[in-house]
Amino acid sequence: MSKDAIKQMIERMTRTSGMVDTGVKGVQIFKVTEAMPCAPAVYEPCVVAIVSGAKEAILDGQRYQYDSSQYMCCPMSMPVEAGTPTASPDNPLMGVLISLDTRVMTDLAIEMTRAHGVILHPRGGPVPQGLALARWDEGFTDALLRLLEVTDNPADTAVLGYSRLRELYYAVLKGEAGHSAQRAFGVDNEIARAIAYLASRLDEQVTIEDTAAQVGMSRAVFHRKFKQATTFSPIQFVKSMRLNNAAMKIASGTSVNEAAMNVGYVNPSQFSREFKRLYGQSPKQWSQSVQPMAGLV
Repeated sequence: MSKDAIKQMIERMTRTSGMVDTGVKGVQIFKVTEAMPCAPAVYEPCVVAIVSGAKEAILDGQRYQYDSSQYMCCPMSMPVEAGTPTASPDNPLMGVLISLDTRVMTDLAIEMTRAHGVILHPRGGPVPQGLALARWDEGFTDALLRLLEVTDNPADTAVLGYSRLRELYYAVLKGEAGHSAQRAFGVDNEIARAIAYLASRLDEQVTIEDTAAQVGMSRAVFHRKFKQATTFSPIQFVKSMRLNNAAMKIASGTSVNEAAMNVGYVNPSQFSREFKRLYGQSPKQWSQSVQPMAGLV
C-alpha cells in the first residue's frame, strides 16, 4: 500500500518532534508529540497530508478536522486557528507539509484548462474556497510517495525533486480539492490575487476600493465574491490577518507594541480592544498564557 509506505518513510525520517526539510524546496515532514489547543495562525498556500493522528483548523468559526483519510488544501493565505488536539508520544501527529508555488500552480492550472477545458466542481456539498479537504485518491497518494522517494538520495532530490513536486501539484488540481485550487491559481483567480495583494500590505492602510480596482471589479461585486470565496468580508479578512499575525509574533516573544506596529496598528488602545474582542484576552494576558508556538501549520 502506497500510504503505508509513506508512513514508514516519515517514521524513519522523524526521530524527534519538529519539522524536517526533505531537500525538495517547500516540502517538509513533521512530527508532533504534544496536544495543543487551537491558537491563531496564518495558513499560507499549502497542502498538508497526515499519516498519523489528526489536525484541527478553524476558519471563521467553521471547524475542520483532518487525518489520514483526507488531506487539507489551502490555496490562499487564510487567517485560522490551528491545533493538534490528540497528539501524544504514543499517538504522534505525523505528516507532510507541501508549500504551493504560485507560479508553478498557475502554469499547471492554465495548461489543464487549455489542454482539456477542465472545469472541476466541488463534491460533497459547498466548501469554502479558502480551505478544502480532499480524499487521498490514488493519483495523490502515488504522487506523494514518488516525491518522498527521491529524498533518500541527494542526487535524485536535485535532479528529480522539481518534476515530482510538479506531479503532486497536478494530482491536487485533479483531485477533490481541484475546484478550490483551480479557482485560486487558474484564469479566474481575481480573489486569490486580491488576497495576495492584501496579505502583503498588512502594515499599510489599503482601502477596499483600491483592492477591488487591482482586480478590475466594482466595490460591490468584489465584496460579494470575496465573501463567497473566503467566508470573510474584505475588512474582516484584513483585521483577522493582522490580529493573527500579531498573536503569532507575541507568542514567539515579540513585545505587544512591536507586534501591533508590525501589522499596521498605530493606536495601541485600538489594537488591545480588537485583540480582546477576537481572542477574549488582552494582548498582555495572551502573552502570559499562550503556549510556545510549534511552528507547524
